[in-house]
Amino acid sequence: MYSYVARQPILNRQQRTVGYELLFRDGESNAFPLIEANKATCRLLVENYMAVGDNLATAGQRTFINFPHESLIRLLPLLLPKRRVVIEVLETCIPNDELFIAIKHLHRNGYVIALDDFEASAEWQRFLPYVHIIKLDLIKLGLEKSCAFVAENKHRKIKFLAEKVETHQDFQISLDAGFHFFQGYFFSKPELLKNRQIEPQKLTTVRLLQEICREPVNFKKVEQIIASDVSLSYLLLRYVNTATTRTVEPISSFKQALVYLGEDKVRMFVGVVATAHAALNKPKELYSMSLQRARMCEVLVANSNLKAKSEQAFLTGMFSLLDALLDSSLDQLLALLPLQDEVQTALLHHQGQLGQVLALLDAYEQADWGKVSAYCTELGIPEILVASSHQQALDWTNNYEKLS
Repeated sequence: MYSYVARQPILNRQQRTVGYELLFRDGESNAFPLIEANKATCRLLVENYMAVGDNLATAGQRTFINFPHESLIRLLPLLLPKRRVVIEVLETCIPNDELFIAIKHLHRNGYVIALDDFEASAEWQRFLPYVHIIKLDLIKLGLEKSCAFVAENKHRKIKFLAEKVETHQDFQISLDAGFHFFQGYFFSKPELLKNRQIEPQKLTTVRLLQEICREPVNFKKVEQIIASDVSLSYLLLRYVNTATTRTVEPISSFKQALVYLGEDKVRMFVGVVATAHAALNKPKELYSMSLQRARMCEVLVANSNLKAKSEQAFLTGMFSLLDALLDSSLDQLLALLPLQDEVQTALLHHQGQLGQVLALLDAYEQADWGKVSAYCTELGIPEILVASSHQQALDWTNNYEKLS
């Protein structure tokens, strides 16, 4: 499954790209499809920010995103990183009280607000103190009228963007008039980008993995994510109650699990649960292998003189099959996760101590005993520990599979 988006560059007075406007597309045709505006905005957010992370469309400069009335009053922009986006208030928005309240709220939260295809009217005057950019359509409004508006409003702390700049003459006249930014076919037509999309039902898994990779873990967010998904809640509590030795009454909430197990253990349990959730429609062997590799890495590091932490080793082993679990490339998925550099390097390039441990696992699974011996020597790990860690991983994984 793929997602599509077009982006058109926005340039400053020196003709340097300072951002891109994102334009919703739903196929190879580089044209806006017949789709309701709010639905288009929601899909654009999910497909280009939540599902694929730092893709070409959102990498680098700020992205300008169109928001219709309903999306704004529902405060959907709050889902996005404020330093990376510009909120475009569509010209179809009604300048009523509920929109005014929403714009003020977004402004207070540090978002950059732009009015798209702006045409001056008394109803919009109260909005201007909360607006950072006004976009003027040179074709719709007319070049002369657009330039006159900029001249009349130079006293305001607002930047002006000329859109639909079609010729060099348009650019030169609007430049001389004092416009700060420029967009149009004279510089570039919208560029269509295609991305492999993570399926919506797997986004919860990605969000959960994002949170457990952070230092420190924000367990309030983790709890909110788990609480929003019945299957995740069930799996976590079942694991905690069945796979731990306790003398207290059964654990019935995530907060109880955190208090009882402590941060490191909960991080591990959440990772296992997320992997199980990702593997719901996958062969059981893939889930088993993810857990085995996680546990084996953890045991090898914990029982050796390697500098890596055991919890890092656990995540490295578990994430080594993440691309197969989520049907997306590993580099694309890892771009979503705030992993430490040594874990990223190990997963992508098999470099560093953790990377060598992964290579050791690969050699052991392939019964390449020569390579196993070589990696053990390089890492200072006894070969007998490899066989022992493998057996421990099998036993540990079997316990979890009984709960699935």
